[in-house]
Amino acid sequence: MDAAIRCRNLKKTYDGKVEAVRGIDLAIAPGECFGLLGPNGAGKTTTIEILEGLLQPTSGEVEVLGMTWPGHERELREWLGISLQETRLSEKLTVGETLELFASFYRHPASTTHVLEEMSLTEKADARVGTLSGGQKQRLAVATALVGNPKILFLDEPTTGLDPQSRRQLWEIVRQFQQRRGTVLLTTHYMDEAERLCDRLAIIDQGKIIASGTPEELIAGLRGHHVVEFAIRGNGGNQGLWASLPGVQSVRNEDGYYCLQVDEPHLTIPALISLIDNEGWRLAHLNTRQASLEDVFVHLTGRHLRED
Repeated sequence: MDAAIRCRNLKKTYDGKVEAVRGIDLAIAPGECFGLLGPNGAGKTTTIEILEGLLQPTSGEVEVLGMTWPGHERELREWLGISLQETRLSEKLTVGETLELFASFYRHPASTTHVLEEMSLTEKADARVGTLSGGQKQRLAVATALVGNPKILFLDEPTTGLDPQSRRQLWEIVRQFQQRRGTVLLTTHYMDEAERLCDRLAIIDQGKIIASGTPEELIAGLRGHHVVEFAIRGNGGNQGLWASLPGVQSVRNEDGYYCLQVDEPHLTIPALISLIDNEGWRLAHLNTRQASLEDVFVHLTGRHLRED
């Protein structure tokens, strides 16, 4: 098997006119963590629900672990762990009872004790689900996906709304699953999450893949691997002026802040400060950073993820 998940020319249209997914091709290798990155409404959740067998595509082909959904539902359900964007669990059951219930759905489940320990929920085993914090409920949702002992883990926006500590805990859980040669398909609109977790990813916008590759490859495709952000107090300068500075590959203006995509910030920044001084302007803000997947998305679409 050369791909754990594969789809070809995947399309999904609602009411014959709303195109949620418009011809997506994917091939995800066994043991890979693959990310679908894009804004809300881009088609990420529709795509992952088709791959999970929860939605029927309008057209296209889907293979999961070498099998197709029509005719192999029972076999595939045994090997998939799914954490939906919103998982509603019975708040009257305890954490332990919830996990035992989900384990009973599978022929060869994992040890519930081990899963509770892995998810840092052992101390909450006898607590009712309704008493858990948001981060604990999210970890329990992932635990219900892991207790079936899956080969593939589907995670749809798993860290939305979580505090930084809970996010890092879930990241570590994903890494541990992958270390056991599990395959992960992750949807997210958090750029840092995609950069840290994903071996490869596809950026989706308006139902289409607009770029794919490793995070490093996508960032390397930008003109300039560093970003210099600055603002001038009052009016001053223009994009053409900043583009003439040494090492500047591109310029954009975002709400009064100039963003320079540069190759050599050690050359650009002194020249920038010298130019501002010579013109008698005052620097209100200056920041430099490595280019990120957010910059890739802006370069491809002209807008930020958060604008959606």
